[in-house]
Amino acid sequence: MTDILTGRPATLAPNGMVTSPHSLASAAGVDVLRAGGSAVDAAVATSAALSVLYPHMTGVGGDAFWLIHDAKTNAVRYLDGGGRATRLGTLEAFARRGMSEVPYRGALPGTLTVPGAVASWIEAHTAYGCLPLARCLESAIGYARDGFPVTARLAYWRELARTELAKSPEASAIFLKEGAVLRNLDLARTLQAIALDGRSGFYEGDVARELLRYSETNDGFFTAQDLAAQTARWGEPLVSSYRGVTIYETPAPTQGFAVLEMLNLLEPLDMAGRQFLGPDYVHLMIQAKQLAYHDRDRHLADPRFADVPMDRLISKAYADERRALMDPKRALPWDKIPSYGSLAGDTVYIAVVDSEGNAVSLIHSLYGGFGAAVVAGTTGVVLQNRSAYFSLDPTNPNHVEPGKTPLHTLIASLAFRDDRFWAAVGCMGADGQPQIHMQTYLAMIDHGRDIQQALETPRFLSGRFAIGEARDTLHIEARFPAATIAELERRGHPVNRWGDWNELAGHAHGITVDPDSGLRIGGADPRSDGAAIGY
Repeated sequence: MTDILTGRPATLAPNGMVTSPHSLASAAGVDVLRAGGSAVDAAVATSAALSVLYPHMTGVGGDAFWLIHDAKTNAVRYLDGGGRATRLGTLEAFARRGMSEVPYRGALPGTLTVPGAVASWIEAHTAYGCLPLARCLESAIGYARDGFPVTARLAYWRELARTELAKSPEASAIFLKEGAVLRNLDLARTLQAIALDGRSGFYEGDVARELLRYSETNDGFFTAQDLAAQTARWGEPLVSSYRGVTIYETPAPTQGFAVLEMLNLLEPLDMAGRQFLGPDYVHLMIQAKQLAYHDRDRHLADPRFADVPMDRLISKAYADERRALMDPKRALPWDKIPSYGSLAGDTVYIAVVDSEGNAVSLIHSLYGGFGAAVVAGTTGVVLQNRSAYFSLDPTNPNHVEPGKTPLHTLIASLAFRDDRFWAAVGCMGADGQPQIHMQTYLAMIDHGRDIQQALETPRFLSGRFAIGEARDTLHIEARFPAATIAELERRGHPVNRWGDWNELAGHAHGITVDPDSGLRIGGADPRSDGAAIGY
Protein backbone atom coordinates (compact mmCIF):
# COMPACT_ATOMS: atom_id res chain seq x y z
CA MET A 1 0.00 0.00 0.00
CA THR A 2 1.40 3.42 -0.98
CA ASP A 3 1.87 5.86 1.89
CA ILE A 4 -0.22 9.00 1.49
CA LEU A 5 2.08 11.91 2.31
CA THR A 6 0.10 14.74 0.69
CA GLY A 7 -3.47 15.91 0.30
CA ARG A 8 -3.18 15.26 -3.41
CA PRO A 9 -0.62 13.46 -5.56
CA ALA A 10 1.70 15.27 -7.91
CA THR A 11 0.26 15.64 -11.42
CA LEU A 12 2.04 13.55 -14.07
CA ALA A 13 1.90 14.23 -17.79
CA PRO A 14 3.98 13.18 -20.83
CA ASN A 15 3.73 16.35 -22.95
CA GLY A 16 3.06 19.74 -21.40
CA MET A 17 2.01 21.16 -18.06
CA VAL A 18 0.87 24.40 -16.44
CA THR A 19 0.55 25.18 -12.75
CA SER A 20 -0.86 28.35 -11.24
CA PRO A 21 -2.96 29.48 -8.25
CA HIS A 22 -6.30 29.13 -10.08
CA SER A 23 -7.41 25.94 -11.79
CA LEU A 24 -9.29 27.78 -14.58
CA ALA A 25 -6.16 29.77 -15.41
CA SER A 26 -4.05 26.61 -15.52
CA ALA A 27 -6.67 25.06 -17.81
CA ALA A 28 -6.51 28.12 -20.08
CA GLY A 29 -2.76 27.63 -20.41
CA VAL A 30 -3.06 23.92 -21.17
CA ASP A 31 -5.73 24.70 -23.77
CA VAL A 32 -3.17 26.87 -25.56
CA LEU A 33 -0.52 24.14 -25.30
CA ARG A 34 -2.91 21.60 -26.85
CA ALA A 35 -3.59 24.04 -29.70
CA GLY A 36 0.11 24.04 -30.59
CA GLY A 37 1.19 26.96 -28.44
CA SER A 38 4.61 27.35 -26.88
CA ALA A 39 5.43 27.58 -23.18
CA VAL A 40 5.42 31.37 -23.55
CA ASP A 41 2.02 31.33 -25.29
CA ALA A 42 0.63 29.28 -22.41
CA ALA A 43 2.24 31.56 -19.82
CA VAL A 44 0.66 34.63 -21.43
CA ALA A 45 -2.71 32.88 -21.52
CA THR A 46 -2.44 31.86 -17.87
CA SER A 47 -1.19 35.27 -16.73
CA ALA A 48 -3.99 37.05 -18.59
CA ALA A 49 -6.61 34.67 -17.20
CA LEU A 50 -5.33 35.24 -13.67
CA SER A 51 -5.58 38.99 -14.29
CA VAL A 52 -9.32 38.39 -14.54
CA LEU A 53 -9.89 35.45 -12.17
CA TYR A 54 -7.56 36.55 -9.32
CA PRO A 55 -7.93 40.36 -9.27
CA HIS A 56 -6.86 40.53 -5.62
CA MET A 57 -3.49 38.99 -6.50
CA THR A 58 -2.60 40.20 -9.99
CA GLY A 59 -3.76 42.17 -12.99
CA VAL A 60 -3.11 43.96 -16.24
CA GLY A 61 -2.08 46.96 -14.14
CA GLY A 62 0.78 45.07 -12.49
CA ASP A 63 4.38 44.06 -13.18
CA ALA A 64 5.89 40.73 -14.24
CA PHE A 65 9.31 39.09 -14.32
CA TRP A 66 10.22 36.05 -16.43
CA LEU A 67 12.82 33.31 -16.65
CA ILE A 68 12.57 31.46 -19.95
CA HIS A 69 14.40 28.23 -20.74
CA ASP A 70 14.98 27.67 -24.46
CA ALA A 71 15.30 23.89 -24.91
CA LYS A 72 17.08 24.19 -28.29
CA THR A 73 19.94 26.26 -26.92
CA ASN A 74 19.67 25.11 -23.28
CA ALA A 75 19.91 28.80 -22.36
CA VAL A 76 18.01 30.72 -19.68
CA ARG A 77 16.88 34.26 -20.46
CA TYR A 78 15.57 36.88 -18.06
CA LEU A 79 12.85 39.37 -18.99
CA ASP A 80 12.24 42.40 -16.78
CA GLY A 81 8.63 43.58 -16.91
CA GLY A 82 8.96 46.02 -14.03
CA GLY A 83 7.10 49.31 -14.32
CA ARG A 84 9.15 52.48 -14.29
CA ALA A 85 8.46 55.58 -12.22
CA THR A 86 6.93 58.39 -14.26
CA ARG A 87 8.75 61.56 -15.24
CA LEU A 88 6.70 63.46 -12.63
CA GLY A 89 7.57 60.95 -9.90
CA THR A 90 10.18 62.92 -7.98
CA LEU A 91 11.08 63.50 -4.35
CA GLU A 92 10.01 67.11 -4.85
CA ALA A 93 6.55 66.05 -6.02
CA PHE A 94 5.94 64.29 -2.73
CA ALA A 95 7.48 67.13 -0.71
CA ARG A 96 5.01 69.53 -2.35
CA ARG A 97 2.21 67.23 -1.25
CA GLY A 98 3.56 67.21 2.31
CA MET A 99 4.23 63.47 2.27
CA SER A 100 7.07 61.67 4.03
CA GLU A 101 6.34 58.30 2.41
CA VAL A 102 4.61 56.97 -0.69
CA PRO A 103 0.99 56.13 0.22
CA TYR A 104 0.07 52.45 0.25
CA ARG A 105 -3.31 52.82 -1.49
CA GLY A 106 -4.98 55.21 -3.90
CA ALA A 107 -4.33 56.93 -7.20
CA LEU A 108 -0.91 58.28 -6.20
CA PRO A 109 0.87 54.91 -5.82
CA GLY A 110 -1.33 53.52 -8.60
CA THR A 111 -0.07 56.02 -11.16
CA LEU A 112 3.49 56.53 -9.90
CA THR A 113 4.84 53.54 -11.88
CA VAL A 114 3.61 52.46 -15.30
CA PRO A 115 2.20 48.89 -15.50
CA GLY A 116 4.89 46.66 -16.95
CA ALA A 117 3.20 43.27 -17.32
CA VAL A 118 1.57 43.90 -20.70
CA ALA A 119 4.87 45.04 -22.23
CA SER A 120 6.44 41.82 -20.95
CA TRP A 121 3.64 39.70 -22.47
CA ILE A 122 4.25 41.31 -25.84
CA GLU A 123 8.04 41.07 -25.68
CA ALA A 124 8.02 37.40 -24.64
CA HIS A 125 5.35 36.52 -27.20
CA THR A 126 7.24 38.29 -30.00
CA ALA A 127 10.37 36.26 -29.19
CA TYR A 128 8.81 32.86 -28.47
CA GLY A 129 5.13 32.83 -29.41
CA CYS A 130 3.71 30.32 -31.88
CA LEU A 131 0.01 31.22 -31.79
CA PRO A 132 -1.53 34.65 -32.44
CA LEU A 133 -1.69 36.86 -29.35
CA ALA A 134 -5.49 36.99 -29.68
CA ARG A 135 -5.64 33.21 -29.25
CA CYS A 136 -3.55 33.46 -26.09
CA LEU A 137 -5.91 36.06 -24.60
CA GLU A 138 -9.12 34.26 -25.61
CA SER A 139 -9.91 32.66 -22.24
CA ALA A 140 -9.16 35.81 -20.27
CA ILE A 141 -11.44 37.88 -22.49
CA GLY A 142 -14.20 35.30 -22.17
CA TYR A 143 -14.04 35.20 -18.35
CA ALA A 144 -14.01 39.01 -18.13
CA ARG A 145 -16.93 39.36 -20.54
CA ASP A 146 -19.11 36.41 -19.50
CA GLY A 147 -18.17 36.14 -15.83
CA PHE A 148 -16.42 33.66 -13.58
CA PRO A 149 -17.18 32.09 -10.19
CA VAL A 150 -16.11 33.98 -7.07
CA THR A 151 -14.09 31.55 -4.97
CA ALA A 152 -14.15 31.59 -1.19
CA ARG A 153 -10.61 32.99 -1.20
CA LEU A 154 -11.50 35.86 -3.55
CA ALA A 155 -14.56 36.63 -1.42
CA TYR A 156 -12.41 36.67 1.72
CA TRP A 157 -9.78 39.03 0.29
CA ARG A 158 -12.51 41.23 -1.18
CA GLU A 159 -14.00 41.64 2.29
CA LEU A 160 -10.59 42.54 3.72
CA ALA A 161 -10.21 45.26 1.09
CA ARG A 162 -13.86 46.40 1.10
CA THR A 163 -13.22 49.71 2.86
CA GLU A 164 -10.44 50.64 0.42
CA LEU A 165 -12.29 49.41 -2.67
CA ALA A 166 -15.34 51.42 -1.65
CA LYS A 167 -13.27 54.61 -2.00
CA SER A 168 -12.93 53.97 -5.75
CA PRO A 169 -16.30 54.21 -7.54
CA GLU A 170 -14.96 52.19 -10.46
CA ALA A 171 -13.55 49.44 -8.25
CA SER A 172 -16.69 49.37 -6.12
CA ALA A 173 -18.93 48.95 -9.17
CA ILE A 174 -16.97 45.89 -10.31
CA PHE A 175 -15.88 44.11 -7.15
CA LEU A 176 -18.42 44.98 -4.46
CA LYS A 177 -21.48 43.71 -6.28
CA GLU A 178 -23.08 40.75 -4.58
CA GLY A 179 -23.38 37.48 -6.46
CA ALA A 180 -21.64 34.21 -7.18
CA VAL A 181 -20.37 35.41 -10.58
CA LEU A 182 -18.13 38.40 -11.23
CA ARG A 183 -17.86 40.21 -14.57
CA ASN A 184 -15.53 42.98 -15.69
CA LEU A 185 -16.77 44.14 -19.07
CA ASP A 186 -14.40 47.11 -19.15
CA LEU A 187 -11.42 44.80 -18.63
CA ALA A 188 -12.72 42.56 -21.44
CA ARG A 189 -12.58 45.56 -23.79
CA THR A 190 -9.05 46.43 -22.63
CA LEU A 191 -7.89 42.85 -23.22
CA GLN A 192 -9.54 42.89 -26.65
CA ALA A 193 -7.61 46.05 -27.51
CA ILE A 194 -4.38 44.28 -26.54
CA ALA A 195 -5.39 41.20 -28.54
CA LEU A 196 -6.04 43.38 -31.60
CA ASP A 197 -3.18 45.87 -31.43
CA GLY A 198 -0.61 44.31 -29.09
CA ARG A 199 1.48 46.75 -27.12
CA SER A 200 -0.12 49.85 -28.63
CA GLY A 201 -3.54 48.54 -27.61
CA PHE A 202 -2.60 49.26 -24.01
CA TYR A 203 0.09 51.94 -23.95
CA GLU A 204 -1.45 54.02 -26.77
CA GLY A 205 -4.94 54.56 -28.17
CA ASP A 206 -8.21 54.58 -26.22
CA VAL A 207 -6.96 52.58 -23.24
CA ALA A 208 -3.96 54.87 -22.74
CA ARG A 209 -6.13 57.97 -23.08
CA GLU A 210 -8.43 56.67 -20.35
CA LEU A 211 -5.47 55.85 -18.09
CA LEU A 212 -4.24 59.41 -18.55
CA ARG A 213 -7.70 60.93 -17.99
CA TYR A 214 -8.09 58.98 -14.77
CA SER A 215 -4.63 60.05 -13.59
CA GLU A 216 -5.17 63.73 -14.32
CA THR A 217 -8.57 63.70 -12.61
CA ASN A 218 -7.07 62.17 -9.47
CA ASP A 219 -3.83 64.17 -9.11
CA GLY A 220 -1.86 61.24 -10.45
CA PHE A 221 1.49 60.95 -12.21
CA PHE A 222 0.96 59.22 -15.59
CA THR A 223 1.90 61.12 -18.74
CA ALA A 224 1.63 60.01 -22.37
CA GLN A 225 5.42 59.96 -22.59
CA ASP A 226 5.61 57.56 -19.64
CA LEU A 227 3.20 55.09 -21.20
CA ALA A 228 4.98 55.27 -24.55
CA ALA A 229 8.38 54.72 -22.93
CA GLN A 230 7.44 51.57 -20.97
CA THR A 231 9.20 48.51 -22.37
CA ALA A 232 10.23 45.10 -21.14
CA ARG A 233 13.96 44.53 -21.02
CA TRP A 234 16.00 41.36 -21.64
CA GLY A 235 18.87 40.70 -19.27
CA GLU A 236 21.00 38.06 -17.61
CA PRO A 237 19.61 35.96 -14.75
CA LEU A 238 21.51 35.28 -11.56
CA VAL A 239 22.96 31.80 -11.24
CA SER A 240 24.56 29.80 -8.45
CA SER A 241 24.54 26.21 -7.23
CA TYR A 242 23.43 24.20 -4.22
CA ARG A 243 24.74 20.66 -3.76
CA GLY A 244 25.22 20.13 -7.48
CA VAL A 245 21.92 21.74 -8.54
CA THR A 246 22.30 24.88 -10.67
CA ILE A 247 19.68 27.46 -9.68
CA TYR A 248 18.71 30.57 -11.63
CA GLU A 249 16.93 33.52 -10.01
CA THR A 250 15.73 36.90 -11.25
CA PRO A 251 18.29 39.73 -10.69
CA ALA A 252 17.99 43.26 -9.27
CA PRO A 253 15.72 45.09 -8.83
CA THR A 254 14.14 41.82 -7.63
CA GLN A 255 15.26 40.07 -4.45
CA GLY A 256 16.23 36.82 -6.20
CA PHE A 257 19.82 37.06 -4.97
CA ALA A 258 18.56 36.48 -1.42
CA VAL A 259 17.65 32.88 -2.33
CA LEU A 260 21.13 32.19 -3.66
CA GLU A 261 22.82 33.85 -0.69
CA MET A 262 20.73 31.81 1.77
CA LEU A 263 21.55 28.57 -0.05
CA ASN A 264 25.25 29.50 -0.07
CA LEU A 265 25.10 30.10 3.68
CA LEU A 266 23.43 26.74 4.31
CA GLU A 267 25.33 24.53 1.86
CA PRO A 268 28.22 23.55 4.22
CA LEU A 269 25.88 22.99 7.19
CA ASP A 270 24.69 19.49 6.20
CA MET A 271 21.00 20.33 5.95
CA ALA A 272 20.42 16.89 4.44
CA GLY A 273 21.77 15.25 7.59
CA ARG A 274 19.60 17.29 9.92
CA GLN A 275 16.16 16.17 11.06
CA PHE A 276 13.62 17.29 8.45
CA LEU A 277 11.47 20.00 10.11
CA GLY A 278 13.55 19.67 13.26
CA PRO A 279 14.65 22.68 15.34
CA ASP A 280 18.20 22.89 13.94
CA TYR A 281 16.87 22.64 10.37
CA VAL A 282 14.47 25.56 10.88
CA HIS A 283 16.76 27.64 13.11
CA LEU A 284 19.57 27.68 10.54
CA MET A 285 17.22 28.63 7.70
CA ILE A 286 15.90 31.55 9.78
CA GLN A 287 19.41 32.82 10.46
CA ALA A 288 20.37 32.52 6.79
CA LYS A 289 17.29 34.57 5.99
CA GLN A 290 18.26 37.28 8.46
CA LEU A 291 21.72 37.69 6.96
CA ALA A 292 20.50 37.73 3.36
CA TYR A 293 17.69 40.18 4.07
CA HIS A 294 20.08 42.52 5.85
CA ASP A 295 22.11 42.59 2.63
CA ARG A 296 18.95 43.06 0.58
CA ASP A 297 17.87 46.09 2.56
CA ARG A 298 21.33 47.66 2.41
CA HIS A 299 21.99 47.17 -1.29
CA LEU A 300 19.00 46.27 -3.45
CA ALA A 301 17.70 48.84 -5.91
CA ASP A 302 17.36 49.39 -9.66
CA PRO A 303 20.89 48.63 -10.95
CA ARG A 304 20.50 51.30 -13.64
CA PHE A 305 20.44 53.89 -10.84
CA ALA A 306 22.48 52.30 -8.04
CA ASP A 307 25.61 50.22 -7.61
CA VAL A 308 24.35 46.79 -6.53
CA PRO A 309 27.33 44.51 -5.73
CA MET A 310 25.56 41.43 -7.05
CA ASP A 311 28.58 39.27 -7.90
CA ARG A 312 29.84 39.59 -4.35
CA LEU A 313 26.43 39.04 -2.74
CA ILE A 314 25.93 35.68 -4.46
CA SER A 315 29.52 34.45 -4.13
CA LYS A 316 30.45 31.44 -2.01
CA ALA A 317 33.32 33.44 -0.50
CA TYR A 318 30.98 36.15 0.76
CA ALA A 319 28.71 33.50 2.31
CA ASP A 320 31.74 32.06 4.09
CA GLU A 321 32.39 35.47 5.66
CA ARG A 322 28.76 36.05 6.66
CA ARG A 323 28.25 32.54 8.04
CA ALA A 324 30.45 33.42 11.02
CA LEU A 325 27.59 35.59 12.31
CA MET A 326 25.21 32.63 12.56
CA ASP A 327 24.56 31.29 16.07
CA PRO A 328 23.47 27.62 16.21
CA LYS A 329 22.29 27.98 19.81
CA ARG A 330 20.29 31.22 19.95
CA ALA A 331 18.15 33.45 17.76
CA LEU A 332 20.03 36.43 16.35
CA PRO A 333 18.86 39.79 17.73
CA TRP A 334 17.59 42.10 15.00
CA ASP A 335 19.69 45.01 16.22
CA LYS A 336 22.65 42.86 15.19
CA ILE A 337 21.22 41.76 11.84
CA PRO A 338 18.58 44.36 10.97
CA SER A 339 15.83 43.96 8.40
CA TYR A 340 12.83 45.94 7.28
CA GLY A 341 9.93 45.45 4.91
CA SER A 342 6.82 43.34 5.35
CA LEU A 343 5.62 39.84 4.51
CA ALA A 344 2.26 41.21 3.36
CA GLY A 345 1.72 41.16 -0.38
CA ASP A 346 -0.20 39.40 -3.10
CA THR A 347 1.14 37.83 -6.26
CA VAL A 348 0.64 34.94 -8.69
CA TYR A 349 3.27 32.49 -9.88
CA ILE A 350 3.02 30.46 -13.09
CA ALA A 351 5.18 27.57 -14.26
CA VAL A 352 4.89 26.07 -17.75
CA VAL A 353 6.73 23.28 -19.56
CA ASP A 354 5.75 22.53 -23.16
CA SER A 355 6.15 19.39 -25.29
CA GLU A 356 9.51 20.60 -26.65
CA GLY A 357 10.96 21.00 -23.16
CA ASN A 358 10.83 24.80 -23.13
CA ALA A 359 9.99 26.20 -19.70
CA VAL A 360 8.69 29.45 -18.25
CA SER A 361 8.93 30.64 -14.67
CA LEU A 362 6.77 33.76 -14.37
CA ILE A 363 5.87 35.99 -11.42
CA HIS A 364 3.13 38.63 -11.87
CA SER A 365 1.72 40.93 -9.21
CA LEU A 366 -0.18 44.02 -8.10
CA TYR A 367 1.83 44.00 -4.82
CA GLY A 368 -0.86 44.50 -2.09
CA GLY A 369 -4.28 42.87 -2.10
CA PHE A 370 -6.16 44.53 -5.00
CA GLY A 371 -3.04 46.63 -5.54
CA ALA A 372 -3.73 50.33 -5.02
CA ALA A 373 -7.43 49.41 -4.62
CA VAL A 374 -8.39 51.66 -7.51
CA VAL A 375 -9.63 50.92 -11.03
CA ALA A 376 -8.45 53.30 -13.73
CA GLY A 377 -11.68 54.76 -15.05
CA THR A 378 -13.42 52.72 -17.72
CA THR A 379 -10.42 50.49 -18.46
CA GLY A 380 -11.40 47.88 -15.83
CA VAL A 381 -7.70 47.81 -14.87
CA VAL A 382 -6.77 47.52 -11.19
CA LEU A 383 -3.64 49.63 -10.72
CA GLN A 384 -0.75 48.22 -8.71
CA ASN A 385 0.78 49.84 -5.62
CA ARG A 386 4.31 48.52 -6.16
CA SER A 387 5.59 52.10 -6.00
CA ALA A 388 4.83 52.10 -2.26
CA TYR A 389 8.13 50.20 -1.99
CA PHE A 390 10.00 53.36 -3.03
CA SER A 391 11.72 55.33 -0.28
CA LEU A 392 11.47 59.12 -0.05
CA ASP A 393 14.82 59.24 1.74
CA PRO A 394 17.29 60.66 -0.82
CA THR A 395 20.15 58.65 0.74
CA ASN A 396 18.35 55.35 0.22
CA PRO A 397 19.42 53.60 -3.03
CA ASN A 398 15.74 52.71 -3.56
CA HIS A 399 14.46 56.30 -3.43
CA VAL A 400 11.96 57.40 -6.08
CA GLU A 401 13.35 58.84 -9.33
CA PRO A 402 11.84 59.23 -12.81
CA GLY A 403 12.41 56.15 -14.94
CA LYS A 404 13.39 54.00 -11.96
CA THR A 405 11.90 50.63 -11.03
CA PRO A 406 11.30 50.14 -7.29
CA LEU A 407 12.77 47.30 -5.28
CA HIS A 408 10.70 44.24 -6.16
CA THR A 409 9.88 41.33 -3.91
CA LEU A 410 8.85 39.40 -7.04
CA ILE A 411 11.15 36.51 -7.95
CA ALA A 412 11.05 33.42 -10.16
CA SER A 413 13.45 30.49 -10.41
CA LEU A 414 14.58 27.64 -12.65
CA ALA A 415 16.85 24.76 -11.66
CA PHE A 416 19.05 22.32 -13.59
CA ARG A 417 20.61 18.96 -12.73
CA ASP A 418 23.53 17.67 -14.79
CA ASP A 419 23.04 20.62 -17.17
CA ARG A 420 19.46 19.49 -17.92
CA PHE A 421 16.32 21.41 -16.99
CA TRP A 422 14.88 20.01 -13.78
CA ALA A 423 12.50 22.44 -12.04
CA ALA A 424 10.54 25.67 -12.20
CA VAL A 425 9.58 26.96 -8.75
CA GLY A 426 7.97 30.14 -7.45
CA CYS A 427 5.40 31.61 -5.11
CA MET A 428 3.55 34.66 -3.86
CA GLY A 429 4.30 36.17 -0.48
CA ALA A 430 6.19 39.50 -0.73
CA ASP A 431 9.18 39.29 1.65
CA GLY A 432 8.32 35.63 2.20
CA GLN A 433 9.15 34.61 -1.37
CA PRO A 434 12.88 33.87 -0.95
CA GLN A 435 12.11 31.96 2.25
CA ILE A 436 9.59 29.80 0.39
CA HIS A 437 12.03 29.15 -2.48
CA MET A 438 14.63 28.09 0.11
CA GLN A 439 12.25 25.76 1.98
CA THR A 440 10.96 24.18 -1.24
CA TYR A 441 14.40 23.55 -2.71
CA LEU A 442 15.76 22.10 0.54
CA ALA A 443 12.77 19.76 0.86
CA MET A 444 13.39 18.44 -2.67
CA ILE A 445 17.20 18.48 -2.86
CA ASP A 446 18.12 17.53 0.71
CA HIS A 447 15.15 15.40 1.75
CA GLY A 448 13.89 13.81 -1.45
CA ARG A 449 10.38 15.24 -1.50
CA ASP A 450 8.61 15.47 -4.85
CA ILE A 451 7.27 18.85 -5.90
CA GLN A 452 3.79 18.32 -4.44
CA GLN A 453 5.17 17.00 -1.15
CA ALA A 454 7.56 19.96 -0.94
CA LEU A 455 4.76 22.45 -1.51
CA GLU A 456 2.54 20.83 1.12
CA THR A 457 5.33 20.69 3.71
CA PRO A 458 4.48 22.87 6.73
CA ARG A 459 5.93 26.31 6.23
CA PHE A 460 7.35 29.14 8.30
CA LEU A 461 7.93 32.80 7.49
CA SER A 462 10.28 35.00 9.47
CA GLY A 463 9.42 38.69 9.57
CA ARG A 464 6.44 40.93 10.07
CA PHE A 465 3.10 41.27 8.33
CA ALA A 466 2.28 44.70 9.73
CA ILE A 467 4.03 47.75 11.10
CA GLY A 468 4.32 47.37 14.85
CA GLU A 469 4.90 43.63 14.71
CA ALA A 470 8.33 42.46 15.86
CA ARG A 471 10.68 42.23 12.89
CA ASP A 472 11.91 38.82 14.02
CA THR A 473 8.47 37.25 14.54
CA LEU A 474 8.48 33.60 13.49
CA HIS A 475 5.14 32.71 11.92
CA ILE A 476 4.88 28.93 11.78
CA GLU A 477 2.22 26.42 10.74
CA ALA A 478 1.09 24.05 13.47
CA ARG A 479 1.92 20.95 11.41
CA PHE A 480 5.56 21.39 12.43
CA PRO A 481 6.46 18.95 15.21
CA ALA A 482 5.47 20.38 18.59
CA ALA A 483 8.99 19.72 19.88
CA THR A 484 10.43 21.85 17.06
CA ILE A 485 8.24 24.82 17.88
CA ALA A 486 8.97 24.54 21.60
CA GLU A 487 12.72 24.39 21.01
CA LEU A 488 12.61 27.39 18.65
CA GLU A 489 10.87 29.36 21.38
CA ARG A 490 13.49 28.24 23.88
CA ARG A 491 16.22 29.53 21.54
CA GLY A 492 14.64 32.97 21.60
CA HIS A 493 12.44 33.09 18.50
CA PRO A 494 9.21 35.06 19.11
CA VAL A 495 6.73 32.51 17.73
CA ASN A 496 3.33 33.26 16.21
CA ARG A 497 1.52 29.94 15.95
CA TRP A 498 -0.62 29.62 12.84
CA GLY A 499 -3.14 26.83 12.34
CA ASP A 500 -2.28 23.71 10.38
CA TRP A 501 -2.58 25.63 7.11
CA ASN A 502 -2.39 29.37 6.52
CA GLU A 503 -2.77 31.16 3.20
CA LEU A 504 -0.41 33.85 4.48
CA ALA A 505 2.33 31.22 4.22
CA GLY A 506 2.14 31.81 0.48
CA HIS A 507 0.93 30.12 -2.69
CA ALA A 508 3.82 28.13 -4.13
CA HIS A 509 3.76 26.10 -7.35
CA GLY A 510 6.21 24.20 -9.46
CA ILE A 511 6.99 21.68 -12.16
CA THR A 512 9.85 19.20 -12.26
CA VAL A 513 10.94 16.93 -15.12
CA ASP A 514 11.94 13.33 -14.47
CA PRO A 515 15.40 12.87 -16.04
CA ASP A 516 14.78 9.27 -17.13
CA SER A 517 11.22 9.30 -18.47
CA GLY A 518 10.90 13.00 -19.30
CA LEU A 519 7.54 13.06 -17.50
CA ARG A 520 6.38 16.45 -16.31
CA ILE A 521 5.60 16.39 -12.57
CA GLY A 522 3.46 19.27 -11.35
CA GLY A 523 2.59 20.60 -7.94
CA ALA A 524 0.06 23.18 -6.78
CA ASP A 525 -0.26 24.75 -3.36
CA PRO A 526 -3.45 23.76 -1.47
CA ARG A 527 -3.25 27.17 0.20
CA SER A 528 -4.50 28.56 -3.15
CA ASP A 529 -7.27 27.76 -5.65
CA GLY A 530 -4.67 26.32 -7.98
CA ALA A 531 -4.01 23.18 -9.91
CA ALA A 532 -1.22 21.61 -11.90
CA ILE A 533 -2.76 20.45 -15.18
CA GLY A 534 -1.00 18.51 -17.92
CA TYR A 535 -1.72 16.52 -21.05
